[in-house]
Amino acid sequence: MIRRLHGLAGVTGFIVILTFWLSTALTELFGSGEAIAAVKTAILWGMILLVPCLAVAGASGMSMGRKRPGRLAARKRKRMPFIAGNGLVVLVPAAFYLQAKAAAGQFDGWFFAVQALELLAGAANLMMMGLNIRDGVLLSGRLNRWRSRHLLDRSSLTK
Repeated sequence: MIRRLHGLAGVTGFIVILTFWLSTALTELFGSGEAIAAVKTAILWGMILLVPCLAVAGASGMSMGRKRPGRLAARKRKRMPFIAGNGLVVLVPAAFYLQAKAAAGQFDGWFFAVQALELLAGAANLMMMGLNIRDGVLLSGRLNRWRSRHLLDRSSLTK
């Protein structure tokens, strides 16, 4: 049960962050000031889903990973403080700042500097979370089971 909850929370968190990132990038490139303000407000509301997902993924991952030896589990444990720190120190404050500036129509140099930092930090978190998802799939053994069911055995190709 905890494994399924961990995977669901982690993938949901990844998809939410990806949605935030893509929405931000696309509205910055093609949207109006009103559209940018709407996206920034939607991101704050989206944190109502994101924060619990990441908390559940982090807590369940630490619970499961504590008992797990090996390189993959160690890599996941090593990435987690960076993901959490990046979120708490950069992404959450930036989201509040950018929403306030966008709502006031203040698209100045500071807005775009913080926006660039937010996009960079978001991309870093997506990369690290994607690596954790990959390592989690490898740890679960599901990938090997899928391969054995759905891919041809290499020995049958040489006969």
